[in-house]
Amino acid sequence: MVQLSIRTNPKSSPQVFAVGEERTPVIILDDFALDTGDVIRYAVQSASFAPDEAYVYPGVRAKPPKEYIQEIVRALGPLLGQVYSIPAGLALAVNSYYSLVATPPEKLQVLQRVPHFDSTTRYFYAVTHYLNPGDFGGTGLFRHTPTGFENVTEDRLQAYAQAGDSYLRAHGDPPAEYIRATDDHYELFEAIDYRPNRLIAYPGSLLHSGLIDPDRDINPDPATGRLTANFFMRFR
Repeated sequence: MVQLSIRTNPKSSPQVFAVGEERTPVIILDDFALDTGDVIRYAVQSASFAPDEAYVYPGVRAKPPKEYIQEIVRALGPLLGQVYSIPAGLALAVNSYYSLVATPPEKLQVLQRVPHFDSTTRYFYAVTHYLNPGDFGGTGLFRHTPTGFENVTEDRLQAYAQAGDSYLRAHGDPPAEYIRATDDHYELFEAIDYRPNRLIAYPGSLLHSGLIDPDRDINPDPATGRLTANFFMRFR
């Protein structure tokens, strides 16, 4: 078992960008941890990766160690509260995963071929920590062309679903490939590059997708693949 130690880098300063026409705040922290070696070694030596059917993730996932989760919560909780004006006193619940893209394009389900949102719930945030070194695909932020939505909130969900269904009925299923650029249904308005030890955070309502290059990014090996850690943080 890996003896895990992770500490955040006190010199890593958050950058906050207001993206898209809806000016959604997105947080980027480069060189987030002093050393990611232990969390990568844990993924390689101790984590048990398996398909994640519950969230339609196109690959395999595993649980990260509790020490890592605790450090993310310690570092990100106050920052999220400040950036997104989260009311004081709300309890924080976290779901967390190591993730590796492993599904070839021809086997993608329809929902895996288009951008997605993680939650319509207020005060729900997605956090991604890019881990392995390598020239991997980053994260794209998308606008839904029929509605103009960049965020799918509870009050927009029905309109978004109806417009999406109408588009698919008129045009058919999207091609069996990862979305990596603007098409007739979605507009890529922001691309966040993959950088080892970069951490990004944004509201779960924001439409997004990994910008997956099949020749580069599909690899279920935690030692060499596009290894990320994902934390879904809800205040309620």
